[in-house]
Amino acid sequence: MISSAVKALKANYLKTILIYLSLIFSITSIFLISSISNGIISMYSSMLKSDGDIIITQAKISDTFFSNVNINLITKINKLSNVKNSSAIIVGASPVEKLPIVAVYGVSENRFANYKLVKDSYPKENEVLVGQSIYKQLKNKKTIEIANKTFKVSGVFQSDIGFENGGVVLNIKEAGEIFNKSASMIMVNSKINKNGDTNIKKLIKDISSLSSKIDVKSTKSFVNNYNQFKIIQTSSNAISFIAFAMGLLGIVSIMSITINQRKSEFGIKRAIGIPMRKIVFQIMSESFILGFFSFISAFVLSHIVLYFIKNSSSLQGYVNGEISTNLSLYIFATSIIMAMLGAVIPALNAAKIDPVILIQGNKI
Repeated sequence: MISSAVKALKANYLKTILIYLSLIFSITSIFLISSISNGIISMYSSMLKSDGDIIITQAKISDTFFSNVNINLITKINKLSNVKNSSAIIVGASPVEKLPIVAVYGVSENRFANYKLVKDSYPKENEVLVGQSIYKQLKNKKTIEIANKTFKVSGVFQSDIGFENGGVVLNIKEAGEIFNKSASMIMVNSKINKNGDTNIKKLIKDISSLSSKIDVKSTKSFVNNYNQFKIIQTSSNAISFIAFAMGLLGIVSIMSITINQRKSEFGIKRAIGIPMRKIVFQIMSESFILGFFSFISAFVLSHIVLYFIKNSSSLQGYVNGEISTNLSLYIFATSIIMAMLGAVIPALNAAKIDPVILIQGNKI
């Protein structure tokens, strides 16, 4: 059956190429849309997870960019028995030289160690630490201007997280003056007890009792329920579905033409006693082969495109795709379903036609 399917694909060379290209385009689109959205979510969540077990933001705000938490809470939080340490961060953005928008992180001093130095030193007063991808694009590598204030570049850091590697880091007090806030978030690391675990729920309750103006969540809960992540994921799914539908429509159209041209072949097969289900199975085998090789091609092409996106200086490292095993399996199943559905619809339509009519060459 496989050999017959391969022969049929070779016999309809032009149609095979058209379906193959249509599948590659659709599958690659789904790969890129899904992987880029996953990459954005992964980068931001990794940045948050690296700082603690608990995240504190202002209560009843839609996004962390609008959050303003009193940094003086850190003193009270550090006095709690189950707290190991805590740090604060201000998240903002500002144009820098020709770059229209650059992530700006104001951090408490104990968080500087999170940034791996590749050149010089951590920032002091009126100084900033610059991400490697931004540093390469600066014309003036000694000073930069943020919100009409000039800072000396104290050093360069490297991070696997694109959002950080494409940003600048400064003292949280100076960032507070620029963005007019105390802290966007406070991150808390809890102590591990003798049993090797932590009582996160109790610690969340204890911290929540310190102020009615804060929202306290475990880092895992915060990431899973962050509104912006949900919006990104929903948008990604919607656009992926459109790509799937467009690919399916293209395949159905091409397969309808192909099957219409092969109607005499199918009519003769049915006339000599070959059941239509075997003919449909052969068509589905052809589609499976096309779907499989289209997936492999799209998988390789997507990695190439994502490599150039990740290393594009114009994107500053903020866009990065992540193709996980689960995503690959999901898109593989989607590819096969798309190919087989696209073929089985016109094939079933042909199954309803009398074999004599098929042999005579009437349109399906």
